[in-house]
Amino acid sequence: MAEWYLVDALTVRGLCRRFGNLVVLDDVSFTVPAGRIAVVVGPNGSGKTTLLRCVVGADRPDDGEVLVDGRRAYETDAWVRSFVAAALDDIDFFPDLSVVEHLELLAYAHGGPVEPVAEVLTELGLDRARDQLPATLSSGQRRRLALASCFVRPRRLLVLDEPEQRLDVRGRAWLADRLRDERATGTAVLMASHDAELIDAVADSRIEIGG
Repeated sequence: MAEWYLVDALTVRGLCRRFGNLVVLDDVSFTVPAGRIAVVVGPNGSGKTTLLRCVVGADRPDDGEVLVDGRRAYETDAWVRSFVAAALDDIDFFPDLSVVEHLELLAYAHGGPVEPVAEVLTELGLDRARDQLPATLSSGQRRRLALASCFVRPRRLLVLDEPEQRLDVRGRAWLADRLRDERATGTAVLMASHDAELIDAVADSRIEIGG
């Protein structure tokens, strides 16, 4: 067995998040080893997105802790940023850069080669939009650009919030294949999803919340 299977890329212990009197997350605990895919499932409003935001450090839990490769996760930590690639609903793009420039800058800034950019553009059907600014993209194209932003940079933990949204049948098939490829190379994946077919195709474990 490869050594990276023995390492917990992500550890969540006793995570609680409250908004006033509303308890969104209550004592959530789980681990995601390297080379494994964990899917967060639950009804709308159950706290799936809040959980992912806490994992990447964009939100602070009221209690509990999040460890990324054994270290507490803070969004401002350069080490965490180099380890974690995330596509959440509130992802920001460089407004004055074209699609291809945005992806090349991300690859370069994270110490990776720019060569994968062309391949990822093709895989996600963004070739024709490569010279467009993000503001001119459709909602579906922006979602695909968010995914592309993860796949052009080095990563050991991939965090995705309903990545199947606004993808057609072909796009969802590609996503399932790509996630399996990520797993095979030792990347840990934590994702929230409502797509039963995608979950069945890729999940090594399921984290049920709000049930």
